[in-house]
Formats: sequence, C-alpha cells, structure tokens
Amino acid sequence: MNNQKELYRDLKPLLNCIDYTVSKESYEVMYNQTYDLLVTSPVPSNLDKYYQSELYISHTDSKKTLFDKVYQLVKNYSLKRKLKLINSFNTQEKVILDIGAGTGDFLKTCASNNWKTIGVEPSKKAREIALTKGIQLKENLDAIENQKFDVITLWHVLEHVPNLFEYVSMLKKLLKPNGKLIVAVPNYKSYDANYYKEHWAAFDVPRHLWHFSKTSISKIFSQYDFILENILPMKFDSYYVSLLSEKYKSGKSNPIKAFCLGFISNIKAKKTKEYSSHIYILKKE
Repeated sequence: MNNQKELYRDLKPLLNCIDYTVSKESYEVMYNQTYDLLVTSPVPSNLDKYYQSELYISHTDSKKTLFDKVYQLVKNYSLKRKLKLINSFNTQEKVILDIGAGTGDFLKTCASNNWKTIGVEPSKKAREIALTKGIQLKENLDAIENQKFDVITLWHVLEHVPNLFEYVSMLKKLLKPNGKLIVAVPNYKSYDANYYKEHWAAFDVPRHLWHFSKTSISKIFSQYDFILENILPMKFDSYYVSLLSEKYKSGKSNPIKAFCLGFISNIKAKKTKEYSSHIYILKKE
C-alpha cells in the first residue's frame, strides 16, 4: 500500500498562498502529478494554533455579522439536504459516524431522525457548544473502539488530515461491508478556483493540507477498495468561497461581484462538472 512520502515526491511549485485567517504567513501550494493532487508546503508542526480564530466559523455558532447569519441560514438548508442523502441509503441499523462534527448540528439532525450517532471533533470549544445541544463528541478516532458504521461522513474534513493514507485506511476499518463513505471537499479545478488563483479562499493554507480533484479522490480511495458511486455538487460553496476570496484579493467584500462570480462558477460547472466543492459517495467493497 502507498505511504505518505509518495505525496511529497516530484512536487512542482504552483502557487504561493497566504494564511489570511490567522498568521498572514505564506505557503507553497505544490502539484503532485501522480495523484493530480495539490499539496501545502511546509506543514507547520503546531497546526492547532492555526484554528484559534473567531473567523473560523465552523467551530462557532456565531450570528454577529450579516455574513455569519447568511452562513447559518445556508447551513440549516444544507442539513436538510445532507439528511435526505443519508436517508436514501439502504441501511438496516442506521448507525452513523460524523468526523469533524463541529458544533454538532448535523448529528443532532440525524439523531432526531432515528439515526444512532457518534461524532468526532478535535476542537474543545466546538465540543462544548455541541454538548449544550445534547450531542457528546469524541476528541479523535482513537476513542472509537469495536464499532462499525453504516455511514461515515466527512464534511470538509479530509483536506485537514495530516496522515492521509493512514486515515483512509482507518475509515475503511470503521465501515461495515458495503458501508457508505461521504467525503465533501473543495475542488481546485473549479471556475472560482481558477479565477481567484492564490487568493482562492478554499486553499485556506495551512489548515488545508491537501487540495483534491476528482482524479485524486478516485486514485487514492481505489487503492483501499472503495468504489466511487456518485459525485454531487455543493452549489452554495461557490458563493461563500467567492465572498471570502474577493476580500482576500481586493481587501473589500464586494458582495455583488462575489455573488456574480459564484453564479458564473455554477453555470460553467453545468458543462464542465467542476463545481467549487463536490460530495463524493464511496462504497466499501
């Protein structure tokens, strides 16, 4: 089986990106041709500190600004779509593991619809917020023992995982035979990514260590006997990402321009099938 070192071989510099959220440090985004994968370099030894920001909205339930309020509205709509997706699977016991559960809203939605839930979230602050909603989350996967799941979800999580191959192997062990794995990640081949280039917010260095294409997801997971069953678009992501990207590029929010770019990105993707983010539905063989 392949190892992590392969992802750091034969890298070609592509872009120099700045961490606009926390440190203002610059990082190289490198291209790995073997996997059609982009790699953030270097990887900080103390990644945890790069998540310590009020701007990291997935770890809060903030509704302070208009942007926060719109984000929360879209999140609530997306929760219903996610529930509909997992309910479409033919599962007998309805046991789900959500990795990177944030403040617990997805698992709360699942639990209220007869799913048996377990969640993992490394952020202590997010876990504490989830607990106020009656959702108890584990800190890491090591806390899960002797359990198998019908469905495992990673909503914008895989790009954060340091040991990628090792992590995919762990996911395989946690799934039941014919279990479903849902992986949502940004797509660096989208129109908005190509337009904003180094200012594209979904690069989010150094928190995002990997930047995936359809090819890279297929190549990596096929080595662990996963079948890629379907790819779904995340159409709201182009608007959210464009709004942040516009601010990074120009120093101003420019919401009208950002909305137009997000709309254009989705229109282009109808033909190219390259949306700002994709949901990959994989089945364990």
